[in-house]
Amino acid sequence: MDMLIQLVTAFTGSLGFALLFHVRKEKLLLASLGGLLAWGVYLLMGLVSDQEVVRYFAASVVLTVYAECLARVVKCPATLFLVTASIPLIPGGSLYRTMECFMASDLEAFSAQALTTVLLAVAIAVGMLFPTAIFQLVRRARIKKAPEMPGQERSPLS
Repeated sequence: MDMLIQLVTAFTGSLGFALLFHVRKEKLLLASLGGLLAWGVYLLMGLVSDQEVVRYFAASVVLTVYAECLARVVKCPATLFLVTASIPLIPGGSLYRTMECFMASDLEAFSAQALTTVLLAVAIAVGMLFPTAIFQLVRRARIKKAPEMPGQERSPLS
C-alpha cells in the first residue's frame, strides 16, 4: 500500500508541475505518467540495490529514454516530458537533512549528508546525459545517411 501511495504522489506531483509549466491538455497525462514511471523504477531498483545513487541513476536513465521516445512520437521537445517527470526524483529530503545538520552545527554529519545530496544530483544528471547523448548521436548518424536532394547543399554544421 505504501508503494501505491508513493506512485500516486509521484504522478500527482508531476501533474502539478506540468500544470504549472502550462503543458497542453493532450500532453498532461503523458508528462505525469513519466513521473510515475521514474518513481516506479526507483522503487523497483530498491529490490536490486540498497544504494540510493544507483536507484536515482537507473530511474533517470529510464525517464530520459521515455522522454526522448515520447518526444519523437508526439513530435515535441523531450524537455517537456523530462522536466515535469523528473520532479519526483529531486532529492529534497536529502537536501533538508543536509541543511538540518548545518543548522545544528554538526559539521561531520553535514559533510556526509552534503556529499550524499551532491552524489544524488550527479546521478540524476549523468543518468539524463547518457541517453540524451546516444539519441543525439543516432539522430546525427541518420541525418548523415539521408540521401541529399538534387540542388540541396548540406550545411557544415549538420
